[in-house]
Order: sequence, then structure tokens, then C-alpha cells
Amino acid sequence: MSEKTEGEMTEEKKESINNVTWKDLGIIDILCQACEDLKWIVPTKIQREAIPLTLQGKDVIGLAETGSGKTAAFALPILQALLETRQRLFALILTPTRELAFQISEQFEALGSNTGVKCAVIVGGMDMVSQALMLAKKPHIIIATPGRLVDHLENTKGFNLRSLKFLVMDEADRILNMDFEIELDKILKIIPRERRTLLFSATMTKKVQKLQRASLKNPVKVEVSTKYQTVDKLQQYYIFIPSKFKDVYLVHIFNELAGNSFMVFCSTCNNTMRTALLLRYLGFMAVPLHGQMSQNKRLAALNKFKAKNRSILISTDVASRGLDIPHVDVVINFDIPSHSKDYIHRVGRTARAGRSGRAITFVTQYDVELYQRIEQLISKQLPLYKTEENEVMILQERVAEAQRHVKMQIKTIEDTKKSGKRKKRNDDDEDDDTEQSFGVRKRVKAKFKNNRKK
Repeated sequence: MSEKTEGEMTEEKKESINNVTWKDLGIIDILCQACEDLKWIVPTKIQREAIPLTLQGKDVIGLAETGSGKTAAFALPILQALLETRQRLFALILTPTRELAFQISEQFEALGSNTGVKCAVIVGGMDMVSQALMLAKKPHIIIATPGRLVDHLENTKGFNLRSLKFLVMDEADRILNMDFEIELDKILKIIPRERRTLLFSATMTKKVQKLQRASLKNPVKVEVSTKYQTVDKLQQYYIFIPSKFKDVYLVHIFNELAGNSFMVFCSTCNNTMRTALLLRYLGFMAVPLHGQMSQNKRLAALNKFKAKNRSILISTDVASRGLDIPHVDVVINFDIPSHSKDYIHRVGRTARAGRSGRAITFVTQYDVELYQRIEQLISKQLPLYKTEENEVMILQERVAEAQRHVKMQIKTIEDTKKSGKRKKRNDDDEDDDTEQSFGVRKRVKAKFKNNRKK
């Protein structure tokens, strides 16, 4: 009998993995059907590893790169356990950001659509009284940010988590890095010791290890990738440019890759707003998302982008974790992240669930050291994104005009805030879609086309 080559064995292994079904993992029929309805044909690696262990009753630490399906890895076993016991206030999922909380809730509701599962999202920036009414109805699953949950545990009459059976911390490293440790200690003291605890994260930090010792019993560690890495189908590039020309190069890339959907990451709320205003003035469909916006505006911005009404989302790191927006084609690191691990989370917004994607990182004369740390972390030297400087600098005059306009606009906004004269704006005004701005955008677009022809 002939020996099998290494390639043949690898192919056989791949084929056997592709043949693994949700039922093989121990998932019951009604939830298998829900997965099929959501077009989740085959479980991902983290799901294959974590789900059977959770169903066996073990505490799990799940480490996997972003976009690998971590949410379903804890949602399915929780829903299955809930169907067996039908208990209110059954599971608590803690997340670092409000947007991620709403997304996790959507996944729970989609998977549990035929089971009557009730979820409540408890996050800051929303009305406490209406949240208290939601909690009074005793939902099965609570998805919360730690700060607002502690507010309710301390101030909402009749609300407690004494009967809780599951605690999940999604993006556990970020929860701790965002200084939620005091709130977390309060929550861990209040909830029952006899519970199941699941930690999920793309990166393992010393703080996560510390938390693991404090709140898990004989945990099983499931590590899908041993080193920090980005997915294979993600094409990553860097572009080295003088700091003063960043806006010009950004506009050039949008023109060159027109028709794609973009997420652009900035380091501050102010730069996020400035960049969004600049792009709108130049005729691009851009929408900002940052922590200083009200929660309703943040959700509205995200929904416009998800619904493809806007092709560009300009955001701080508030959108870098866990958000699953399938149609993101290109991620641009306009400002390089100060923490190298945040790079992995940012670029993970594209090339999700087997799709391809592109990431371009702007590196200025001030960012070389930070960029080298990123390359060291991902063990890759990224190729240069090729641009023709002459083509790019054609846009300089127009961009300079837009920068002047935005500077004046921001000054007006700040003066208005100082004087306390807040103008009432409808949604269209908020999105800068007045007839006047639309006319400006049309003229600018026409000039762009003429410049390109020249």
C-alpha cells in the first residue's frame, strides 16, 4: 500500500473539517435550522473547538482572530442551555462598546428567533428609566457595558442577578484595558459563584490572565491562533507620506478605489469629525462615528453604513472591535493605532468569514516606530501601496480649499456651542444633505472629473 503524501493528508483533513456539521458539535435541531437560515453552512474553527466544551459544562477561554465567529461560539450553547431550563435573567454578556452590545443582541435574536428568547441591551447614552422597565420584564439574556450595568444593579429597585447561570466577557482584553476593573469587581461580587464563565478575545493580555484566575474554575483554553495574526485573504499595504499630505492621499485613494465600501480609522473624535466634514464637502458619502456622539446618532450612523446608504464610515476605535459589517471592502488606518494590537482589530473589519479585503495604513514621518511595532507583532513586512505622486498632487488645490472650508465650519460649530445657541436640525441636515451642500458637492465632483481628464 502506497504512503500518502503530506499534501494528500492535508486535503483529507480539510475535507473532514468541511464535513463537520452543527449537529456533530451537539447542537439541537431547532438551533441547527437557525444556523442554516442564517446561511452558516459549516462551523468555524473557534466554533468547532469551543461549542462542545461549553456544552459539556466547562468554563472556556476562547482566543481567535477577529472575524472568526466568536459570538456564535458562545451564543449557541447558551441558547441550548436556556431551552432546557427556561429561566429568566439566565445569561449576562459584557462587552466593551455599545455598538458591539447591539450587534450581539441581534445575533442572539436571529439564532433564537424560533425559541422566543428575549434580550435586553443595557448601555450608556440611553434612557435609564426605559432600561429599568426592560429589566423589570426579566429578559433571558442581558447584553451590557459594565458601567451602565453597575448603575442599574445599584439604583434600579428589584433588579438583581442572583439567579444568573452564564457570564460571558466578549473582547475581554478591551474590557480590562478600558479601565472597567472597578465595575467588573462589583459585578463579580454580586453574581453567583456557581455559574459558567466564558471569556472570548482576539488577543490575550496579562490582565485577561489575571481575570482568568479570579473568575473561572478549571478553564479550558481554546486557542485557534497561537500568534497574533490577520486572515490570509486580507491584502495589507502601507503608504509612506508626509503628514501634511494625508488628506490629499486619502481623497486620491477614494477616487482610485471608487465603488468600494470603506472604513477609515482616526485616533481622536475631533479628527474623525474633521475628516468626515472634509470628505462630505468634496462630495463623498461619508458618515462619522465616535464616542462624543449621542447613542442614537451613533446607531443611526452605523445603520446608514450597514444599509449601504453611505459608502464611507469614519470612526475612532469605538468601531474596531467585533462589529460585523460584511460588505466592508477596504480598511484605511488614517491615523496609525498607538497600541499595535488595535491594528489587528481594525483590519479585521474586512476580509471576514472567508471573504477577501484590503487594508492600507498611512505612515508619516512621526509614525515609523509605531508602524515597525505592528510589523513585528504580525511577523510580516507589508508591501508599499503604489501611487503616482503627480496624480495625487493634482488634488492638492481642491483639498486645501476643502480644509479651509472645514476649518471655518468647525469654528462656527464651536462658537455656536459656546454661545449656547443650538440650532435644531432634522436628520437630513445632520447628514449635511441640504440643497446648498448638495450643489457644492456637484460642482466639486465636476471639477474632480475635469482634473482627472487633464
